[in-house]
Amino acid sequence: MIFQQQYLYWLAGVVLLAVAVMSWRDRANPRRVTTGLFWGLYGLIFLVGDWTYGLFGTGAEAKRQLNMVVGGLVVLMALIAGFGGVRLGSYHQRSQQEREASAQRLGNRLFIPALVIPVGTVIGVLLFSNIPALQNALFGSGNHSTLITLFSMAVGCLLGLIIAVKMTHEKVLQPVQEARRLLDSIGWAFILPQILATLGLLFTTAGVGTAISHLTQEYLVVDNRFVAVAVYAIGMALLTMVMGNAFAAFPIVTAGIGIPILVLQHGGDPAVMAAIGMFSGYCGTLMTPMAANFNIVPAALLELPDKNAVIKAQVPTGLALLLVNVFLLYFLMFL
Repeated sequence: MIFQQQYLYWLAGVVLLAVAVMSWRDRANPRRVTTGLFWGLYGLIFLVGDWTYGLFGTGAEAKRQLNMVVGGLVVLMALIAGFGGVRLGSYHQRSQQEREASAQRLGNRLFIPALVIPVGTVIGVLLFSNIPALQNALFGSGNHSTLITLFSMAVGCLLGLIIAVKMTHEKVLQPVQEARRLLDSIGWAFILPQILATLGLLFTTAGVGTAISHLTQEYLVVDNRFVAVAVYAIGMALLTMVMGNAFAAFPIVTAGIGIPILVLQHGGDPAVMAAIGMFSGYCGTLMTPMAANFNIVPAALLELPDKNAVIKAQVPTGLALLLVNVFLLYFLMFL
């Protein structure tokens, strides 16, 4: 059997549906119905794939109708989250004294399940990359670098889960309860990376990069090399702050400013531009709540009273790095 990436999506969907069922059954949650509905819809979206096109017919029209249905589910999820429909409940946790006693008993062995994940990922990637026959047997012919990484990480997570359950002597369903607790703590921000990635695709398709290029050349003195460099670096940071994702902002700013102005007009090195330009985008990541997985999620998991505490701590670093990047681009790109 050839392993496909959709199998990982189905696994994620099953976990989310299990979380939804637990939420519906949690009477301690004042919004258990809407909380369960939110995670249930999210899980359903993961289960949707090519196999569902047949439910709507054949051809491009079937795909369009399916995409419209998924879009409607996303809008419904946004409404649930916007009206405060995702709340915390009860998660059958041990008492504080029991957790402390367990931590003392296990000691540093607590880190083993967490370390199994990256170690398992690295071993899997190296194994499949250096044994082509094994890769072809499991994934089929072709380039499967992304799938190999995802598969190796999934195996590492499952191994870490098994080890954690064995070490702590917990029930099999307790990890799902913990997953539900973390998801409810993070709330709607958990889906933000996917939404922002989609936004980046829409911006690129809509020609935002072309519009940025036109505005830059018409209203800024980009004939000046330093001004052009500063506009590119700062533009990367600002658009990343808006979109929450440097990977989404990079093709837009690079297509609008980097390639036509820095590379073609001023003769800059595209490799240096790409490396430092992406780093400039990361500076914006440090300073925006839109990068929820970096800034909002840690604050929620640590239960900080100020949800923007992480951002406030990172702003000086982000601004300093952005300034350094401008000068690095200016002096290194045109050697």
